Order: sequence, then C-alpha cells, then structure tokens
Amino acid sequence: MIQDKDFTLRLIRQLSQALEKLLLGKPEESLMQKELDFDSLMKDIFKMDFAELSLKSKDEIIEVVKLRESKDHADYYEMLGNVFMFHFRTEKKIDFAEKAKSFYELYLTTSGIFALPIINRINEVNAVLK
Repeated sequence: MIQDKDFTLRLIRQLSQALEKLLLGKPEESLMQKELDFDSLMKDIFKMDFAELSLKSKDEIIEVVKLRESKDHADYYEMLGNVFMFHFRTEKKIDFAEKAKSFYELYLTTSGIFALPIINRINEVNAVLK
C-alpha cells in the first residue's frame, strides 16, 4: 500500500514537472506525445482522463484530493493548477482559468511556499477574468 502511494506521488510530480516545462515554454517532446502521456498519467492518478476530470466542479475535485493523504495535498493542488493552466492556455476556456487559479491558491496556502511563477500565473488568470 505504501509503495502504491509513493508511486502515485511520483506520477503527480512527474506530471507537474512536465507541465511546468510546457508552461514555461520549454517543451522537450512533441506536444502530441505530451498529450498522450498526460492522459495516461491522469488516469493513473485519478482513474479518469482530463476530459472527465474537467467536467467536475472545483469542489468535487477538492473532495477527491481530500481523500488522499493530507501531506500530499500541496502536490495535487500544484499539479491540478498546472493541468488546468495548460489547458486554459491551449483551449481558452474560462472555466479552466478559474480552476487553475483556485488550485494554485490552494497550493500556495497548503504548501506555505512563496512561488513567484505560481503567483505570476495567478496574475495572468486574474487579468483574463477581469
């Protein structure tokens, strides 16, 4: 059971790092390959793909995260913020922007880390939402 949790946490961090590279404009692989990897990672982490996850409300997604160990919540929130930010930038859906902002704010609150790139993304979303 511990190995399963560690494996999932590694997947979360792997997905978050890959998204971070894309958000910073430094992709190492083709976008198509990243999309395929993201879908398989999302299924491994949440047992659903992004399309299904994105249909859930912010509160429903938070409830899914709350079922995990509390020490891992910050990693989930960072990854979710990155996922929704990436999809907002590519699809321009306001719902994705709102979710990205919410998950980034939860990440900052939960982790207690001052992360300037995250704050900059929140500001980017705020400019769009106004």
